[in-house]
Amino acid sequence: MSERKDATTEERIKTAAKTVFYKKGFAATRTRDIAEEAGLNLALLNYYFRSKAKLFEIIMAETLSGFISSMKVILNDEKTSLEEKVAIIAERYIDFISAEPEIPTFILTEVRNNPDGLLKKLPIKEIVNESVFIRQFQQAVQNKKIAEPNPLHFIMNLMGLVVFPFVAKPIIMGSKNLETTQFHDLMQERKKKIPIWIAMMFAAV
Repeated sequence: MSERKDATTEERIKTAAKTVFYKKGFAATRTRDIAEEAGLNLALLNYYFRSKAKLFEIIMAETLSGFISSMKVILNDEKTSLEEKVAIIAERYIDFISAEPEIPTFILTEVRNNPDGLLKKLPIKEIVNESVFIRQFQQAVQNKKIAEPNPLHFIMNLMGLVVFPFVAKPIIMGSKNLETTQFHDLMQERKKKIPIWIAMMFAAV
């Protein structure tokens, strides 16, 4: 076997690994599952990636990078208001998860199975606490535009409104006998509704 690794084959393995890991999670995935998904023999997969753990680490890093990097840019944009940031987050993350619908369940499963290991890879504290978003939130509280002073409630409610429908997609679709296209349309409607709901939720009373 040549010592030179082929980039196309490597990407093929990573794409297959992403598909299997997203569906099964780390614990339930076998290296053989990934090889079969990629249409390669197990020896070739092991040549490119020495272990399931190493491959998983790469897939998780890429997944989190895509999920978080956009958030960091949005939260630190000096040119957008707090309200605009909410609208942008709702729109971008609904589109992002619609394209990769397995990501929320995948991340939640791995958080549950390995919270310490995964959370070390998520610089949430730095991204949120040192952001323009937090400064704008605190200013809105001081100006009495927001009644709830704890930004964690704001963030949890916003992310819950965006992410939870995808996690509960089978229940939502089953309860109303929705087709996939109807669920998609429902999520597109939420892009406009979430900023309104968030504003009402935190308005000063």
